[in-house]
Amino acid sequence: MPLLPTSGPQRVLAASNFVYTVGSGLYLTAGVLYFTEAVHLPAAQVGLGLGIAGGLSLAVGIGVGHLADRRGARGVYALTLAAQALATAAFVLADSFWLFAVTVGTTMSAKAAGLAARAPLIRHYGGDRPQTFRAYLRAVTNVGISLGALLAGWAVTVGTLPAYRLLVAGNAVAFAASAAILILLPPTPPAPPAGGPRWIALRDRPYLLLTALDGVMAVQFKVLTVAVPLWLVTATTAPRWLISGTMLVNTVIVVLFQMRAGRGIDSPAAGGAAYRRAGVAFLVSCSLASLSAGIPAWAAAALLVTAMTIHTIGELWHSAAGFEVSFALAPQHATGQYLGVFGLGAGLAEAFGPGLLIALCVTWGRPGWYVAGALFALTGLAAPRAVRWAHRRQPDPDTAGAAPAAPAPARRA
Repeated sequence: MPLLPTSGPQRVLAASNFVYTVGSGLYLTAGVLYFTEAVHLPAAQVGLGLGIAGGLSLAVGIGVGHLADRRGARGVYALTLAAQALATAAFVLADSFWLFAVTVGTTMSAKAAGLAARAPLIRHYGGDRPQTFRAYLRAVTNVGISLGALLAGWAVTVGTLPAYRLLVAGNAVAFAASAAILILLPPTPPAPPAGGPRWIALRDRPYLLLTALDGVMAVQFKVLTVAVPLWLVTATTAPRWLISGTMLVNTVIVVLFQMRAGRGIDSPAAGGAAYRRAGVAFLVSCSLASLSAGIPAWAAAALLVTAMTIHTIGELWHSAAGFEVSFALAPQHATGQYLGVFGLGAGLAEAFGPGLLIALCVTWGRPGWYVAGALFALTGLAAPRAVRWAHRRQPDPDTAGAAPAAPAPARRA
């Protein structure tokens, strides 16, 4: 795909996605530190609140994805972005645990809903192979996140409440602007209703198993945004600006190589193999990160950068695998519903990932990093067999969406 998409609707989606992710980069880099260091909530409470919020968002994507299929995806997607803008702005009022849980829960629910509502737009405007356009959007996502990370690095360095609140305001404005850009996108017609049960995705057991495995693997996204910042601040002598530095390393690699990483992952079987490679990469990166405590600052910084580079290579494989299996095994008429179900995996990662990683990697310390890495590796080993089961259970390409033209949250999108 060229630097800019050739079709007008693809350019509109890319522009909306770029603005959205500039705001996301602000929060992904400094969100946890805003609540722990500026609002002064204990790290354990932040992990618990993020877990509650992730749990609330679990079922939202399925219903909203189905609504996008039946009512038209553009309007539904725009509403989810507007809801995120309002909920994010309310972060400035979250000076207690329960206010934090409510505002973050609303934000994460709207995010899960938006990922499901956007899926039919990607499929409708993505061309002959929407998976490629989805990979392009992820590259755009990381350009935006890198810019947001640069701004967030300033706030982390200053460390004052007004500086953090400026980031919150910028995040909310970016979400609102992203919704406004969608006015330029032609509306998509609702998908025609199909016979059979309404909630077919919830009856697809192989797809549900893949959703669960991807959810476990998706905890890896929280390594960079939760475990590494808290580990760096509490257990290492590495400079604080490296929080933004590791995020920038991640985003630059994704921008340059995400589409290339996905070129050979053009079938469900290839997606299963990519999950396996990703699990091994995460095991190696977690093991290296664990060694950064108790050593000089320069050595800790070098280890963390190396670990996050390897981690990002695994992330490329994981994301490409998720793009392929989630879209290729979803029927055309129920894209939003199926991607809403697949988003349950990301929701599980949002719900349990922060608390799990804080307990393992921050509270337990070095041994916990090895346990986390082993969890990723074992999940990657199980994925190919689950993909084969799902592929065998497809009734036919017309109903299972396995045609090559069939087209990812979460990763960071």
